[in-house]
Amino acid sequence: MGVSEPESLDVERIREDFPILEREFAGEQLAYLDNAATSQTPDRVVDAIARYYRHTNANVHRGLHQLSQEASIAYEDAHDRVAEFIGADGRKEVVFGKNTTEAVNTVAYAWGLAELGPGDEVVMTEMEHHAALVTWQQIAKKTGATVKYARVDEEGYLDMDHLRELVTDDTEMVSVVHVSNTLGTINPVSEIADVAHDHDALCFVDGAQSVPHMPVDVKAMDADFFAFSGHKMCGPTGIGVLYGKEHLLEEMQPYLYGGMMIEKVTFEESTWHELPWKFEAGTPPISQGIALAEACDYLDDIGMENVQRHGEALAEYAHDRLSEFEDIDILGPPGDDRAALVSFDLDGVHAHDASEILNDFAVAVRAGDHCTQPLHDKLGISSSTRASFYIYNTEEEVDKLVEALDAARELFA
Repeated sequence: MGVSEPESLDVERIREDFPILEREFAGEQLAYLDNAATSQTPDRVVDAIARYYRHTNANVHRGLHQLSQEASIAYEDAHDRVAEFIGADGRKEVVFGKNTTEAVNTVAYAWGLAELGPGDEVVMTEMEHHAALVTWQQIAKKTGATVKYARVDEEGYLDMDHLRELVTDDTEMVSVVHVSNTLGTINPVSEIADVAHDHDALCFVDGAQSVPHMPVDVKAMDADFFAFSGHKMCGPTGIGVLYGKEHLLEEMQPYLYGGMMIEKVTFEESTWHELPWKFEAGTPPISQGIALAEACDYLDDIGMENVQRHGEALAEYAHDRLSEFEDIDILGPPGDDRAALVSFDLDGVHAHDASEILNDFAVAVRAGDHCTQPLHDKLGISSSTRASFYIYNTEEEVDKLVEALDAARELFA
C-alpha cells in the first residue's frame, strides 16, 4: 500500500486494490461516487474473509478444539484492533453488531428505556440520520421523554447557540451526527460533548460518516457513546461498532438475550458475561469482525490524515465544478469546509431522474432523501443527488459527473 508523497495519495496504485472499479457499463468505465452509502472493499479485506472461512471457520467462545480457539482469538483481537483505531481503551469498550443502526438501538433500549421518563429530554439536530432520529423518537414515545432539535442554519452549519439553549438540566442525552451524510457538515463534537456534560447529560456521536474519512479519537472528543459501520470504511457489510465508556456499559443491562452473552443460567435467573460479550448475543459477526480489523490496517497503512485530505479536496473540487452552473443548488457549507461529499439539486430534474441518467454514463451516485427526510423537508426539497468520494476517486471522475449532468439538462429542457 503506497502513498506517493505525504500530501497526496497514489490513487492509481490504490485503485489496483479494488478490481470492481474496472467494471464497464455500456462501454463506460465505472465512476463509483456512492461511498457515503457503501465503500468498495479492497482485495486484502476480501482475502481476510476468505482466509477465515478456508482455514479457521468455527464458532467462537464455545469450543475447546483448535479451530474454535483460533477463531476466538482472532475475533477478540479484532476488538482490540478496532479499539486502537478509534482511540478506545480496549476491547471492553467495543461492541460488535451488524451496523450503526443496531449500535444506536442498543444504547436506546439498554440505556434509554431504563433512564428516560416524563420530563427528561433528548436533544438532537435537524441533520440527524433516521437511524438516530427515528430511534430516539420512538424511545421517547415509550418513556414519555421529549425530543428537541437544534437548528441547521442557511449555510448548513449546526446552530451551536441554539443547541446550548436546548440543552438544560432536564437533558439526559445529546445525540449528534459527527458528519452529515447529506450536507457534508463536520460538527464540533468535542464542544457538543462539553455542552452535554456541563448539564450532566450523556453524548452519543453517530460516526458513520467520520470514521471512514478522518482520524477519530473517542477519548479526545469525550463521547460517551460512538457508533459506526464497517461497510463504509473498506470493510464488509454486516458489521458495526458501538463504543461506550466502560463504566456506562457495565451499568447497562443488555436488551438482546441468548447464547454467549450469559455467565450463569438457572431456571429462575441469569447473569451476564463480562464486557463486551454481554451485548453480543448469539453467534456474532465473526468473519466480518476479523475483516474489519484488516480494513483498519489497510486505512492506517494509507494514513487517515491522507484519507481525509484526499476526500475533502475532491469534495471541494466537485463543489467548485458544480458551482459553475446556475441551475444547480448545492446543499451544505462552502467547498473548503466540508467532508468528502456533495449533495445538490438540479433545477427541473428530479434527483431520481438525474441518478438514472448518470447511471447511463456509468456514474454511480445516490438519489433521494438520504435517510434525512426531515432535513430535506426543512430545505424545501423532496430529494437531492449526492456524490460522495473516497480514496480511489479522482478529479476526472468528478468531471465525468459534471459532463453527464448535461444529458439530464438536455432531456428535461
